[in-house]
Amino acid sequence: MRYRVLGKTGLEVSEIGFGGEWLERHETDESIELLKYAHGLGINIVDCWMPDPKSRDIIGQAMEGCRDSWFVQGHIGSTYQNGQYVRTRDMKYVRPAFEDLLTRLKTDYVDLGMIHYIDSLEDWNNVMNGTFIEYVHDLRKKNIIRHIGLSTHNPMIGKLAVKTGFIEMILFSINPAFDMRPATEDLNTMWEGYDEKYAGIDPDRAEFYRMCEENNVGLTVMKGFFGGALLDPERSPFGVAFTPVQLIHYALTRPGVASILCGYDTKDQVDEAVSYESASDEAKDYASVIAKAPLHSYKGVCTYCGHCKPCPAGIDIAMINKFYDLASAQPKVPESVTEHYKDLEHHASECLSCHSCESRCPFEVDITGRMEKAAKLFGC
Repeated sequence: MRYRVLGKTGLEVSEIGFGGEWLERHETDESIELLKYAHGLGINIVDCWMPDPKSRDIIGQAMEGCRDSWFVQGHIGSTYQNGQYVRTRDMKYVRPAFEDLLTRLKTDYVDLGMIHYIDSLEDWNNVMNGTFIEYVHDLRKKNIIRHIGLSTHNPMIGKLAVKTGFIEMILFSINPAFDMRPATEDLNTMWEGYDEKYAGIDPDRAEFYRMCEENNVGLTVMKGFFGGALLDPERSPFGVAFTPVQLIHYALTRPGVASILCGYDTKDQVDEAVSYESASDEAKDYASVIAKAPLHSYKGVCTYCGHCKPCPAGIDIAMINKFYDLASAQPKVPESVTEHYKDLEHHASECLSCHSCESRCPFEVDITGRMEKAAKLFGC
């Protein structure tokens, strides 16, 4: 298992994480064993947005004796009322729900205290201007939550979160289908009126990823498989199916992403996700799937897929393209991006203009032209 630093939290989390939303589907002992099995394969981050007692008890029992080797995303504002999940900002429910989380997880702290599920500007304003956010800061001050996070499906809310300076990481929905869609305050309406005019990554989403990278705000990923729709050609907006390994690779190649949290029903599904760690470049290749899809296109857009390799000059083309995109969107090139660029072994100025990379690019990107622009922008 490979590990990545989750932004400014400094936590080294497994690239493959555990999304706990399916735990309640199974017998308690079976789900406890599933979590322990995943942990034995190196998975060390789990998301617990679920308010139901069964799911929380399962995670708590699975972590007994090894709590310090798990990183928990525990949500604040996810409550259980009359046997049902309710997202709320009402402190008479929020406070006891979070205290219940600690009790059932058998712990006195949560590594990542997640401001739960903000998708609308109205909800953002309510949360950020009242007793809810005061409670979050109080938990952080008392070290009951070690870091403040937030979950959202809306890149506009994500950008606001980055700008706060105190939100250190974000749980965000990332997959190639979502990335083509504009921001919405209601996830259920995202696919209304969907047509072929959308191509490539939506500008607001691309800007959000750039802001996270630039400000060292780490990302963990939810909905990486689009609820299974991207695994099924009949339900996929592209008209073709991806594999889990391809979708994991897509998420992990977005700027700022540290871990993708997959949902599991069986050990075989855990094995399939973890197989990403030893998968070949061919197995990870999501780019060819998108490029050949009968619906929609990323033509002309670099997705950092790495198809351009190998470069005869040894240039890491995908990484230079990523730094160029991060820098060119800003009025002034951020120093942090320049430093990362200059730390590369080879730079864009070393491009031989042989165009061999362009013959391999599924999206017909003008790579040589981008290398010239990057060399000019960074000065080497």
